[in-house]
Order: sequence, then structure tokens, then C-alpha cells
Amino acid sequence: MKAVQIINPSEMKVVELEKPTVGAGEVLVRIKYVGFCGSDLNTFLGKNPMVKLPVIPGHEVGAVIEEIGPDVPAGFEKGMNVTLNPYTNCGKCASCRNGRVNACEHNETLGVQRNGVMCEYAVLPWTKIIPAGNISSRDCALIEPMSVGFHAVSRAQVIDNEFVMVIGCGMIGIGAIVRAALRGATVIAVDLDDEKLELAKKVGASYVINSKTENVHGRMQEITEGLGADVVIEAVGSPVTYVMAVDEVGFTGRVVCIGYAKSEVAFQTKLFVQKELDIRGSRNALPADFRAVINYMKEGNCPVEELISKVAKPEGALEAMQEWAANPGKVFRILVEF
Repeated sequence: MKAVQIINPSEMKVVELEKPTVGAGEVLVRIKYVGFCGSDLNTFLGKNPMVKLPVIPGHEVGAVIEEIGPDVPAGFEKGMNVTLNPYTNCGKCASCRNGRVNACEHNETLGVQRNGVMCEYAVLPWTKIIPAGNISSRDCALIEPMSVGFHAVSRAQVIDNEFVMVIGCGMIGIGAIVRAALRGATVIAVDLDDEKLELAKKVGASYVINSKTENVHGRMQEITEGLGADVVIEAVGSPVTYVMAVDEVGFTGRVVCIGYAKSEVAFQTKLFVQKELDIRGSRNALPADFRAVINYMKEGNCPVEELISKVAKPEGALEAMQEWAANPGKVFRILVEF
């Protein structure tokens, strides 16, 4: 079968691999579309310390069930449109024991700590197959990244009378904006790019701030009448945005961090205490988050055409990745179609 493989930094090619066979408790899926994630871009650039090269990238998936192995429970049918839960969980670490399997200490995400599924076929345990109803295979590839943003809103425990500031309007940030708006919150989206901010408004942001051209603190004070945000969701992963999150959250607010800075961040730690903040990490997503995204997408309100920046064939994956690396701030999702 055909697969895309990152061989070395800046080196990607199409390779031929053996088609996998299905075993007990497993499902064989025919991969239709796979999205390139930010982690894949970092792998391509040689900046992902969790990856051992060569590796097959890919964990944002739209697929169709091809074959069902023995001992798989009812509910799975050949030809069914599905997406995949790309994370593993050991069942024994503190996270798993506490029911937060998305943050398993020993997690191995497809395309990161293990080979991904940017290939024609894949076999997974039935527990990692998520039926997606009438959502197309192409659009199924958007479910996983949006679910990460949905999960952050759950971590923040957002309710309907709150101001929620989302810093970063990429795919994951858009997911956070959608779910916070669905919960009735007043969402303030922050980004450097006006096109992304326009999309943020379409999916539920009541206010947008261009941090490149506007005074973020002044606008936040104006919007929240001097109180600051009840919740800030950091979906960029830079020292500047981490500091911004702590500065702009109100007293007794919650800061939820999805992105992680690649360098040290200098905080005024007195704000942690003075504001009595809750600072929470948010990692991956839970099955409930996947289901919530699927329910949202089934309603037909998701602007999928604007979230898909490019669709490439496997032979064009390298060129597409090079384009993204050259202009990362303008790309939502690049999909590879098999």
C-alpha cells in the first residue's frame, strides 16, 4: 500500500508498505483523507523531540470501514464513515486511574510517538474507531483537531454568563471558540490575522482583537468593563501569549493552556496568587469531545470549506508541507487524499 513518510527533516516521500491484516478485536479501515497537524509540521522541520525518524505522520483521519475482525461488538459495519481516536492509554498511570485517559503518562499518539496513518489502510482496535454518521470522509478529518479545542472548553468548565478569551484562531482555537459559543459564553477571539478573525466571528466569537494592530489590554478592559476574562484559553504556545493569558484573565479566573511554549516563559507570579487563578493544562481529547464535535458538524453549521486550506494527493504532500512551512500563519488544514 502507498504511504507518506518523513525520512529526515525537510525530506518526505511516498513509500510502499505491506497492507495490514485485521485480527481479533480489530477493524481494518480504508483511509480516505488525513490532515497535517502542527506536530507533523514540527516533525518535518526537525523540531519535534517526541518523534524518531523515519515516521509516517497523520492522526486527523477520515476513513471507511473495510473489514471487521472477530470479537468486535455490534455497531460497526463495512462502508461506515468513521474517524479515529489516535491516542493510547495504559490503564495504570495516575491519569488513567483518574479517568482522564487523554492525558495518559504513556500515551503514544499516531504519527508522533508511533507511526501514523497517512497511508491507504490501517488496523486499529475497535475501541479507537468512532462512527461519524453522514459526515463525509473529507470532513471527518477535521473532527480530531476540533475536539482538542472542545476539550479545552470542558477543562475550563465554561458556562453561559462568562467572557471567554481564546488566543489563537487556528484549527484548535476555532474548536474552542465553537464550543464556548455553544455553551452560551461571550467569546473574544485574538489573533494576528484578520482572515482568521473573520472566520472566528462566523463560528461564534462576539468580539475579535488583532493583537498585531490593536491594544489587547485596552480592548479587553473595554469589552469586559474592566473585569478581565473569566476564562482564557491559550491555543498558540508562545511566551508572549502565555503572559497575555495571565495578564488578561480576571481575578479568580481560569487559564487553560493547549499550546506549549518551546522556550522558557517569564511570569509575574504574583498574579497567580493575587488573582487566585486556576491554571490548567489541556491535552488531546476524550471520546465525549469527539462526539460533541460530530454532533456539531451534523448540524451543518461548520464552515468546512474555509477550514480546509488545500487537498493534495500523496505525491503532492511534500510540496504542500513546504508551502505550509513557508507561511504557517495562513493555513488551517492541509488534507492528503488517498
